[in-house]
Amino acid sequence: MNYIGLFLMLFCVSGVCLEAVAQVSDKDSARIAEAVSSVGAIEPAAPRKLLVLYRCDGFRHSSIPYANRMLELASEKTGAFDAVFSDGMDIVDKERLKNFDGVLLNNTTRLKFENQAQRDVLLDFVRAGKGLIGIHAATDNFYDFPEAAEMIGGLFDGHPWGAGGTWGMKIDEPNHPLVAAFNDSTFEIRDEIYQIKGPYSRDTHRVLISLNMEHPKTAKQGGQKRQDRDNPVSWIKRYGSGRVFYCSLGHNHDVFWNERVVAHYLAGIQYALGDLEVDDRPSSREDTEQ
Repeated sequence: MNYIGLFLMLFCVSGVCLEAVAQVSDKDSARIAEAVSSVGAIEPAAPRKLLVLYRCDGFRHSSIPYANRMLELASEKTGAFDAVFSDGMDIVDKERLKNFDGVLLNNTTRLKFENQAQRDVLLDFVRAGKGLIGIHAATDNFYDFPEAAEMIGGLFDGHPWGAGGTWGMKIDEPNHPLVAAFNDSTFEIRDEIYQIKGPYSRDTHRVLISLNMEHPKTAKQGGQKRQDRDNPVSWIKRYGSGRVFYCSLGHNHDVFWNERVVAHYLAGIQYALGDLEVDDRPSSREDTEQ
């Protein structure tokens, strides 16, 4: 191993990887700023504080600083929330979390909880009425923590639809406020799309976006595991008195200056924080409006 490789390895072991603290280029930051500036937000009912956790104990996405920059700019430009960033699990503490209205998992992977008490802190936080938001790899956690897997709504089960491909998306509920920015029933996007297993069900989730399995390239992609071919991309759900929003978009850097995706994330965050009241009944409910 060369000296640079050794340095990078030691730097990551220390708990702060270069990718997580890397500066987004001025050019890309300007692109993100332009996207954020085009997005509207509703005025929060009260000042909101959002904890953005970008800890990785598994694979680390190079898009983490791009999502952080988008959230930082959204905080500054919209006033919808005040974002606080951390990559330390010590912040998952009852006394420290009580200062926040929501926790956002920015591409976190294989999170390790110190003990059951710390696990309970996160569950109780959301169950008591706070928000949980997940970006992309937020479902690549909780394999040995079934209560949290149920809370977020699913687990990563591979990505047949790789980051280099352009895949078909379907807006499951075109009239829903959280997808208003897309202005269409279908669209395409170049990104890595997760396959979901575990506690995912339309009986418990309100699915907003899913893979368009009538899109030829998307439908024929190898490596698919779900027999029902129901591949959700974005959903909301209740957990106790709290609200959960998850979207698997966010592997590729340019996702975070895609105006429609940025608008979707901001709307989802405001839903989870309790400021955007929307229909979050499960998709399978017969009385759900389409």
